[in-house]
Amino acid sequence: MLHTSYEMVNAMWWGILSAAFFVGLLGRIPRELIMSVLGRGGSKTGVLRATIAGLLLDLCNHGILMVAMKLYERGASIGQVMAFLIASPWNSLTLTLILIGLIGLPWTLAFIAGSLVIAWVSGWIFDILVERGTLPANPNSQDFEKVDVWPTLKATWASNDWSLPALAKMFWGGLKESKMVLRWVVFGVVLVALIRAFVPEDIFSVWFGATAGGLLLTLLAASVIEVCSEGSSPIAADLLTRAAAPGNAFTFLMAGAATDYTEVMVLKDTTKSWKIALFLPLVTVPQVLLIGWLMNLYGV
Repeated sequence: MLHTSYEMVNAMWWGILSAAFFVGLLGRIPRELIMSVLGRGGSKTGVLRATIAGLLLDLCNHGILMVAMKLYERGASIGQVMAFLIASPWNSLTLTLILIGLIGLPWTLAFIAGSLVIAWVSGWIFDILVERGTLPANPNSQDFEKVDVWPTLKATWASNDWSLPALAKMFWGGLKESKMVLRWVVFGVVLVALIRAFVPEDIFSVWFGATAGGLLLTLLAASVIEVCSEGSSPIAADLLTRAAAPGNAFTFLMAGAATDYTEVMVLKDTTKSWKIALFLPLVTVPQVLLIGWLMNLYGV
């Protein structure tokens, strides 16, 4: 267990420190600018922008859920909220850098591409369902107000202190804001250490191998185990390296956004609609399994 913990931390430390700096940097961007960047609700471009925004925002899945619900309250379309929510949990800068250290750049890029496709397609489907009347529209929708991006960015840059002491303070603030991330990263490392210590590699490969049964079992495990996205990343890396099942690793990462009961219940309470909440796994899980199966088929 000590050897595994050292190996995992040695692979992740640089990503954690780098991401803490960028978390502090993101904290200096005005919220109005972020809302404007999301674009007009109910359009494919708006969903795409929400997907990219979810990719760039560095928060765990529970933190991103709070932001997504705030976007709903401010008038973002259902499709934008879902795209933002699905793209965000493990695609944050922190976890991207961590995954590069754990599984390498090619597989990390493949996972990001797969998750972005699922987020965009799911958001588009949700907006279509709203347009057809299958799902209720967001009652908080407002007229789209665009903010000039570059002038606002220039003004933001000019209004901030970029001296070394200020940057050090910004880094420290980003590190403090990442306490929840770090806690779940440590939890995930402990889980991986326990798995490697007590689960024989042959059994691990058989049960969670690159088969249809292994893929479904991985989906079931990820649905039942309430692990934050930061904690699931080391486990997903183990599924790829030890079980030789990249599709299972991708499924384990995505299942948190697709089947997490916390997200389902929060969606229900915020939107006042069971249909919207239950359509989250209904729309996303088939896509996750399809891409996971393709990764297992062509990536082993």
